[in-house]
Amino acid sequence: MSPAANQGLLVSVLASSSSGNVTYIETPGRKVLVDAGLSGKKISALMTSIDRKLEDVDAIFVTHEHSDHIHGVGVLARRYGMDVYANEGTWQAMSHKIGKIAPEQQHVFELGSTLSLGDLDIESFGVSHDAAEPQFYQFHHDDHAFAILTDTGYVSENVAGVIKNADGYLMECNHDLEMLRNGFYPWSLKQRILGDQGHLSNHDGAATLMEVLGKRTKKIFLGHLSQENNVKTLAHQTVNDFLADHDLAVGSDFNIYDTDPAVADPLTLI
Repeated sequence: MSPAANQGLLVSVLASSSSGNVTYIETPGRKVLVDAGLSGKKISALMTSIDRKLEDVDAIFVTHEHSDHIHGVGVLARRYGMDVYANEGTWQAMSHKIGKIAPEQQHVFELGSTLSLGDLDIESFGVSHDAAEPQFYQFHHDDHAFAILTDTGYVSENVAGVIKNADGYLMECNHDLEMLRNGFYPWSLKQRILGDQGHLSNHDGAATLMEVLGKRTKKIFLGHLSQENNVKTLAHQTVNDFLADHDLAVGSDFNIYDTDPAVADPLTLI
């Protein structure tokens, strides 16, 4: 059974992969999505699977303009009247892709700033990715924090400092290095993924977690897995072993959870 409303900071990774990304975040006073990289119909079904409705969602926070993050943004905004938040660079890059949205629903959320929506504070930070002005978010409610970090080629000291010691993370583990290097992708695409504006590997994600997790950290979700260059078991094992090898109490102090391209994670209290 899903956690009841009014419990605190609740999260469900509705879908996460190289083909589509959307995360649902709820507090007693606010319900929001981060990205909408699937069709409106698919996102609606995923919400139903966690006993929630799109009609109740207040806003969408967009990270960048790639299709696996914005595919359903326009449809959801028009159909359900959701406000849409993104920085100026992302608005310019995605406007022609998502169709018309009423001016009163369009909001500029500057990179590096913090926005308060009722009982939810949203902190934005820039990442290194081949998009116009990519930014991700850390959500704060009642002294709890949940940070989302995917779609970045590397993690700067500044970003690590912003998200350090959060209660929960959605952390990118896009590819296994050997699977990518030996796979069918053309060399140019492999270079893009491996570059400083590409994606974090399983090992990179684990190393980043080593830098940022702290005593408050209880839940880690592994996200944005490539469906061609990764598998859940490999990502999970890589991160688990890396952290355990550094004497971190995986499964005791904190737990690692997998995400899926088409099956929503249960609504979880952070």
